[in-house]
Amino acid sequence: MEKSSIDIFWPHQNGPHKLLAQTGAGRATQDYRNNQNVFFQGEIADFVLFIQKGRVKLIVTSEYGKEAIIGIMEEGQFFGEGCLQDQPLRGATAITLSDCRITSITKDAMLSAIRDQPQFSKLFMDHLLSRNSRIQEDVVDQLFNSSEKRLARLLLLLANYGKEGSPPIVPVILDQETLAEMIGTTRARVSQAMASQTWPDTPSTAGSRRG
Repeated sequence: MEKSSIDIFWPHQNGPHKLLAQTGAGRATQDYRNNQNVFFQGEIADFVLFIQKGRVKLIVTSEYGKEAIIGIMEEGQFFGEGCLQDQPLRGATAITLSDCRITSITKDAMLSAIRDQPQFSKLFMDHLLSRNSRIQEDVVDQLFNSSEKRLARLLLLLANYGKEGSPPIVPVILDQETLAEMIGTTRARVSQAMASQTWPDTPSTAGSRRG
């Protein structure tokens, strides 16, 4: 894996590229292969990450060893920002879902950019507000919708369906057990829904894999 400062790589979002480049020292870009760990739950948290290309899943492991996916981060999103609230350790494990290019920004550099660069501060604030809205939607979805509707919504989200200016779809293979964990149901219900439902005619990144 090679590390380097941010160069002229940003095929879809030149705005964020320019803003990140202004953070100066304290940033590095690294390429990751599919299914590679970015950081582990319990590690020291001292930098924020930004996805230039690809997707990353966040997994929490309980003290009894049970795992749960708590989020899938995609191109153009920050993750690991808990360190900015004095969170000393990572609360989740981050694993790539495809080949990725990810920029890390140290806590000090991130705080300086938020304080001194209004445009960068807005970029980060937009991310936080979008994440907050997504969490609220997930809670409502979990409380009021059937597992079939929750599955349909998840697949559409993974496909960037209806998002204006979305980057090209990155193929992601998620097995039915993983999809079941993400929507809070059983693998059998997911299998039944995939077999019986008529899905919207839209490209899907979540190629459901049996087995």
